Amino acid sequence: MSAPTGSAGPNGPADHATDPESLRALAVEALLRARERTTALTDCVDDGELTAQHSPLMSPLVWDLAHIGNQEELWLLRAVAGRDAMRPEIDSVYDAFEHPRAERPSLPLLSPGEARGYAADVRGRALDVLERSPLRGTPLLDAAFAFGMVAQHEQQHDETMLITHQLRRGPVALTAPPPPRPTSATTADLAPEVMVPGGPFTMGTSTEPWALDNERPAHHRFVPAFFIDTVPVSNGAYLRFMEDGGYTDERWWAAEGWAQIRKHGLGAPLFWRREGGQWLRRHFGVVEPVPEDEPVLHVSWYEADAYARWAGRRLPTEAEWEKAARHDPASGRSLRYPWGDCDPTPERANLGQRHLRPAPVGAYAAGQSPLGVRQLIGDVWEWTASDFSPYPGFAAFPYREYSEVFFGSAHKVLRGGSFAVDAVACRGTFRNWDLPVRRQIFAGFRTARDAPDVRDVPTGAVVS
Repeated sequence: MSAPTGSAGPNGPADHATDPESLRALAVEALLRARERTTALTDCVDDGELTAQHSPLMSPLVWDLAHIGNQEELWLLRAVAGRDAMRPEIDSVYDAFEHPRAERPSLPLLSPGEARGYAADVRGRALDVLERSPLRGTPLLDAAFAFGMVAQHEQQHDETMLITHQLRRGPVALTAPPPPRPTSATTADLAPEVMVPGGPFTMGTSTEPWALDNERPAHHRFVPAFFIDTVPVSNGAYLRFMEDGGYTDERWWAAEGWAQIRKHGLGAPLFWRREGGQWLRRHFGVVEPVPEDEPVLHVSWYEADAYARWAGRRLPTEAEWEKAARHDPASGRSLRYPWGDCDPTPERANLGQRHLRPAPVGAYAAGQSPLGVRQLIGDVWEWTASDFSPYPGFAAFPYREYSEVFFGSAHKVLRGGSFAVDAVACRGTFRNWDLPVRRQIFAGFRTARDAPDVRDVPTGAVVS
């Protein structure tokens, strides 16, 4: 079965979309787009595959399907519309904090048919609520926030289900066309790194209507000048690290990372294997030679950090990453996206499961930042050096468990989204986080380095 087309679509209300009818149309489109993708991800395999647990790291696909419906019911039918619970007995079954993923197959889960029926019933009622809502008057209704939050939640679980599809063994279930390749005309002058000038910039947002609590509030950060890779680190570059003994040299590794690779015998990214003198990878059921020009994928934070040290560089901080992605030195303003304030399009970013792989490094020239940094949005999530922490003035909304309970040194921040992320859940301010050992997620990285005192270098200068 083909993957959904994944049109990037609106990423929440723009400044002009403040009247109720425009907000309603945006919310309907976001919800329907998410459900189209959920359906594609669950209809492409049989009931046995839906109820199986393909990895202890992930839930059965049928759990995600019913959880999507349960969360939609909780927020749109109960919290927004004040209706009674449709099936109160399943709330605890689909509470993500009550049951770890490894335990979920043993729960009294809805069958695939029941899960589909429940999610469809909730959706019909939720669209009725949306049609009748004034979309103003409470924090959940203002700018259709609750509906945008639910659309983002579903798309995030769609990404989780796509990870499960990558982990599952068996016949190919999803296909999609390849992403566009860069041309020599668009890469001829592409330098390996770009200098981002030092100084203050506005980080986070207080105006993006569908931004989640950890993206708020907007605040000023001073970031010293630094250099950042123009493109993500490629498989070919990562292979050179491997061939130079990167996985056997303790010098490059944080202590916890070194312990992990020794304990598990790791010597390559997840899904790679050496066969007949060639590196192969398993990608959505297809075994193929590792494409050297694509961004490296399925590496942990520890692997990214070790590569950066081997290369004489480091991972960018979260603030550096966001400044590289949003700062416009000409105006001094922070943009919504690297290319400006308009929503993502297929020419600017690889999002929405439109393709089932990252584009080769150097692609999407139309999506580069004012300083010339490419592929900051889409393709691969990018590990940063930063722990997941609240911004100054953070306030949990609408519940603590979305962000607040994860703050601290246990989780590292990822930025930028991947080919598996829909535009509704990806912004220049969007923050993702995960444990530094995680490898099944669609994560890669780029590197950075400190800049010397470069006050004589013109702002935005590209340095080879």
